[in-house]
Amino acid sequence: MTISAAVLFGILTFALLRGRSVSGGSAIVLFLFGFFVAGTGAYGPIHDLCQAIADALTHLTA
Repeated sequence: MTISAAVLFGILTFALLRGRSVSGGSAIVLFLFGFFVAGTGAYGPIHDLCQAIADALTHLTA
């Protein structure tokens, strides 16, 4: 099953706002949500970085 990054970060943003969690981690999640929704010109490098991290995490469990 695949899920778009915008949907994933949207769900995380909603959960953080609902739980009133405000920290460095939540700020990163909110930034990434805004970034993936906006689709700016910097999308390519940041998307590649997120994809590399996701690939590294899946290889850790395999």
